[in-house]
Amino acid sequence: MCKGLATLPATCLKSAKDIKHKISFLLQKPESQAADQKQTKVNTTAAAAAAKRVPTATEVEKWKESFSHMMSSETGRTVFTSFLKSEFSEENMDFWVACEDYKKISPSKRASRARQIYQQYVEADAPREVNLDAVTREETKQNVENACPSCFSEAQRMIYTLMEKDSYRRFLNSEVLQNLCQHTAAQEKKTCDYAENRQELTGGA
Repeated sequence: MCKGLATLPATCLKSAKDIKHKISFLLQKPESQAADQKQTKVNTTAAAAAAKRVPTATEVEKWKESFSHMMSSETGRTVFTSFLKSEFSEENMDFWVACEDYKKISPSKRASRARQIYQQYVEADAPREVNLDAVTREETKQNVENACPSCFSEAQRMIYTLMEKDSYRRFLNSEVLQNLCQHTAAQEKKTCDYAENRQELTGGA
């Protein structure tokens, strides 16, 4: 005789929720999936370009000074996203970037894109649900109906603060950042040594 969900192990309940997320993603409207894939491709291309550029030691030091410095740098966001992936929380950055892109789209596309972002990240049990309180989630739901440029502002601010107060603090002590600091320091030393050698050769000529 069934005794209800309360008797099931927590791991079973988590697995059931994960499966529900995957099913809900597969059941999204084709045009919604296509739009998300297109935007993801654009963001991935930009991220790949940023990843190819090695930051300077000065840039990395700026990222360590404040979260806002890092977020204002595309290369900084790419590095931070790689850290978030190691914590399985990259949806926070993806949501923040989606909100930034949303502010720039034309008014004719705003309503459909607002619904897509809401369904993908905000609504309860969304495929890539971000951590929002019930009040903000409901407020965002109401805002999406009007699809104004600022309809995700509060939710975006909350996720920004979450990353700043939580993930960013761990990032500062992470192996990702430590390795990057060592790499940039080595690159700058190599550049300085090369410049000194050239100066010596030029002076001795």
